[in-house]
Amino acid sequence: MAKIFGFTLKESEDFFPAPIYPNPKDTSLFLSLGPHVDVYYPLRKRSRVSAPYVPSGEILKKKEASIEVLPDECLFEIFKRLPDRETRSLCACVSKRWLMLLSSISGNEFYSASENLKPKIVVTENLEDNQITNEGCLSRNLEGKKATDVRLAAIAVGTASCGGLGKLSIRGGNHGTEVTNLGLKAVAHGCPALKAISLWNLSSIGDEGMIEIAKGCQLLEKLDLSQCPGISNKALLELAKHCPNLTDITIEACANIGNESIQAIGQYCSNLKSISIRDCPLIGDQGISSLFSSTSYTLNKAKLQGLNVTDVSLAVIGHYGRAITDLTLTGLTNVSERGFWAMGNGHGLQKLRSFTLSSCHGVTDVGLQSIGKGCPNMKKFCLRKCSFLSDNGMVSFVQAATSIENLQLEECHRITQLGLFGTILNCGAKLKALSLVNCLGIKDLSLNLPSLSSCKSLQSLSIRNCPGFGNASLTLLSKLCPQLQHVEFSGLNGIRDSGLLPLFMNCKAGLVNVNLSGCVNLTDKVISSLTKLHGWTLELLNLDGCLKVTDSSLVAIAENCPLLNDLDVSKCCITDFGVAALAQANQFNLQLLSVFGCSALTDQSLLALVKLGDSLLGLNLQHCNSISTRSIELLLAQLHRCDILY
Repeated sequence: MAKIFGFTLKESEDFFPAPIYPNPKDTSLFLSLGPHVDVYYPLRKRSRVSAPYVPSGEILKKKEASIEVLPDECLFEIFKRLPDRETRSLCACVSKRWLMLLSSISGNEFYSASENLKPKIVVTENLEDNQITNEGCLSRNLEGKKATDVRLAAIAVGTASCGGLGKLSIRGGNHGTEVTNLGLKAVAHGCPALKAISLWNLSSIGDEGMIEIAKGCQLLEKLDLSQCPGISNKALLELAKHCPNLTDITIEACANIGNESIQAIGQYCSNLKSISIRDCPLIGDQGISSLFSSTSYTLNKAKLQGLNVTDVSLAVIGHYGRAITDLTLTGLTNVSERGFWAMGNGHGLQKLRSFTLSSCHGVTDVGLQSIGKGCPNMKKFCLRKCSFLSDNGMVSFVQAATSIENLQLEECHRITQLGLFGTILNCGAKLKALSLVNCLGIKDLSLNLPSLSSCKSLQSLSIRNCPGFGNASLTLLSKLCPQLQHVEFSGLNGIRDSGLLPLFMNCKAGLVNVNLSGCVNLTDKVISSLTKLHGWTLELLNLDGCLKVTDSSLVAIAENCPLLNDLDVSKCCITDFGVAALAQANQFNLQLLSVFGCSALTDQSLLALVKLGDSLLGLNLQHCNSISTRSIELLLAQLHRCDILY
């Protein structure tokens, strides 16, 4: 009877408990006493306990057995014997508990499909599975609240059955993140093909999780750690030992990473190609010197910013940087003139092609000249916020560095008009691009330059936010730079039509890109001359903030610039008439148009804009307050290819 009704009796219990029916006659509903049933039912006194009526089929329901009653240890053993990755992914969908258990099993703990009694020693013994594991073709990016241990576990288990995870990026939010070492362990167990991992602003992870990554993801090639205070030398040491394929390492604002880590990277990462270290106060000369001396023939790109290094590190870089092609040094406040001089005289930077110096107070005329001599193959040089560099040092540098093709100066306030034209005249025959930004020392001077040969190699000239640059400087430039094709004069209130016209007339090669944004004193006269002289080559024209430019300029553009594809007339004095003139132009192929802040435009421009929409890919109508919402909606409905900002 116990087996029939699914209950167990104890020795102290009577076989016949109190009746479950209030009326004894009702027992015939379940136990017939007819002659066809042989049931022994002895008479006994009934209790006075009443119970509600229970319909047929719901009496004493048997509790269904569930696998959930098994402890984690048993489920762990069961999951280890699942035949393939697809089955594991399906099981992970059952519950959070199953997902976390599956993610805790590393690849070498799963049992082989052919040998059910022995666990696998390698990641996989099946050829097809091995191919999938080594692909690592998938990438995942988690940010803010989406970055949790559960989601990482799901990624680790799920991606194994569809190509394998190859790239993982986790960025914590401003209010913290739920990613901990447990999530990193899941990735380490389930993603052996991981080749790139980026961890930003994660204060809740530490050495334990990163050590698991080092042991489980030994194919790792790219490592990016930013604002991870819980990671120390211990984790970096394990990564360097177990991940010999590391080629690209970025470490930023990790306060507990010091010299020991950098030394280990140089010792064990024989394939290292690029390294960037920023704002790590424990990293100094010992780590940097060891790194560059150990990777002398492999390291191609290096960026050092905000480190407590001295002249010693620069001397080592100058001697051992034989393979360096791209070098950036920023905010090295403890480096003096002697350090830059030693770096240039080390004669090890023979392959250096690009060099950026920013906020280094030790950059002086003597040090810069030494760098120019010690880097004979340098093509691009960028100098920012170096306040002790003068005109003499700039001219000496370009005379020594004869291979320079691209020169950029930003916030170098001791550079004057003499330094600018001295650089152009002495740069040799290879300088193609020159840029000056926020150089307050440049002011118009009455210079009588001797008749010297022009710089025919210079094709791009950019001068931005240098308030002292005016018509006098433009007049001199027009004589020295006849082959200009790309011109940017931005935020220069001192230039006027009379200064630009000679420059435009002397550009023999034909201007392609012209940016005159923020030049508030330019008028339609110079724009009309520009379109007539260079209309057949002009492709980009930026007149943003040229308050005196009107519809006349748009008419000239429509008539003379058939190749123009990018036009910006934001905050100019244009009206519906000017836009209509653009729409009526023949052979006009405009793709980008910005009329930001042109308050004179109204709904009457709608038809013209629709016509221009045949070729437009981008249209900026922001702050055009006279254009109604209804017109915007019509444009959105008709210009399907065009991205409209409103």
